[in-house]
Amino acid sequence: MAAAGAVSQQPKIVVLDFGSQYSQLIARRLREIGVFSELHPFSRYQEVLGEPDLRGLILSGGPSSVTEDGAPDVGKDLFAAGVPLLGICYGMQLMCHKLGGRIEPADRREYGAAEIKVISRAALFGDTPDRQQVWMSHG
Repeated sequence: MAAAGAVSQQPKIVVLDFGSQYSQLIARRLREIGVFSELHPFSRYQEVLGEPDLRGLILSGGPSSVTEDGAPDVGKDLFAAGVPLLGICYGMQLMCHKLGGRIEPADRREYGAAEIKVISRAALFGDTPDRQQVWMSHG
């Protein structure tokens, strides 16, 4: 039995929030499938990296683009920490930018329902359908 006031350290996934309207939903969906999760502002990433129970990070989306002055940023130490990362929207842009990729604006904005098709199976997709409806909000 744990001592009074002791904090249980169970494996967790942390969602780093870059301003997405869906960050809380991502954390909630993780909990719904039985994964302990926490939501933290992106500026706390170094504190989170030091937590022994951390099993992965999700970098959320947000309204910015990495090509904008003053866009939310993290150090390259995040990508060298050896923690599994999943970037969603802005988080994916940031990963690409920090790891030497190129980010370009789209010819048109996407907003609303869209369909995605899995063209290459990987463990990440598990038993998800080959085609599914998603929500897009991108430039």
